[in-house]
Amino acid sequence: MERVRDLSELPKAHLHLHFTGSMRPGTVLELADKYGVRLPETLIEALTSGEPPKLRATDERGWFRFQRLYDAARSCVREPEDIQRLVREAAEEDVRDGSGWLEIQVDPTSYAPRLGGLIPALEIILDAVDTASRETGLGMRLLVAANRMKHPLDARTLARLAVRYADRGIVGFGLSNDERRGMARDFDRAFHIAREGGLLSAPHGGELTGPASVRDCLDDLHATRIGHGVRAAEDPRLLKRLADRGITCEVCPASNVALGVYEKPEDVPLRTLFESGVPLALGADDPLLFGSRLAAQYEIARHHHAFTDAELAELARQSVRGSAAPRETKERLLAGVDTWLTEPVSA
Repeated sequence: MERVRDLSELPKAHLHLHFTGSMRPGTVLELADKYGVRLPETLIEALTSGEPPKLRATDERGWFRFQRLYDAARSCVREPEDIQRLVREAAEEDVRDGSGWLEIQVDPTSYAPRLGGLIPALEIILDAVDTASRETGLGMRLLVAANRMKHPLDARTLARLAVRYADRGIVGFGLSNDERRGMARDFDRAFHIAREGGLLSAPHGGELTGPASVRDCLDDLHATRIGHGVRAAEDPRLLKRLADRGITCEVCPASNVALGVYEKPEDVPLRTLFESGVPLALGADDPLLFGSRLAAQYEIARHHHAFTDAELAELARQSVRGSAAPRETKERLLAGVDTWLTEPVSA
């Protein structure tokens, strides 16, 4: 059997992980039991079998089903200690997969009703991130994301709050949920507030809709990173624009297949993006529902797209360069990538 380098030992940064979706299946089941939450049968089956639920979010009905499962899992997180557990376990899983830096994404309004309001919720989350980072040694920061399904004024409130807490570990501002709803330009003011406050702009785009969604993120929200962005592969001029400007796309291969954006792992246009010079940062998105974490995304690149170890190392470097990590952290991780690539392959 051919010996290969262990991808869980490849130093990397994780730039696309959602808060609720980072949970371990067992944690959701334990919290549901603790609080008497009745989970949908499809979610229970997925959590107990280890097989992701059958999802197809390329139509609005399918996206609604996905959101229903997601909201059910989120309803199990009710107390500060649940937040602390969620964040600590997410950090532990990332460390196990070779991550040296994690930017976890959250909409704190989702947790505010049970945690005493928006500001207390954000402070509890930030405290949990700080504690988990110290305990695990993983560099961690927070990216606050607005919801496309809500009013743009809500996004402005979140942007102001994110800027206010930038010195506590918030590094970016995002925009998530169904990109077929809520035009990017409707949220331009919120992103202006975030950028003026020194936060990076990382909206979702180019997942459920085509290249136009990515262009809107660039033109209207001045994105420095794109959440997903895979549909840019359908437009060579857009690919060149992303490459020329060094805009990192946070590509989540397992998620793309699970949601029906592509039929098979080999259909995800990793090669097209990579060979066009677009910087990539592979991410797990929502491993709770999609069944695979960070190192597994690199395994997809290796086994379904024939990425060599040198190319996988370059993917890891791109994730580090695209992060908001401090310079010394980036240098340490990049040196670790070089070591991973040059050391002999163990038996």
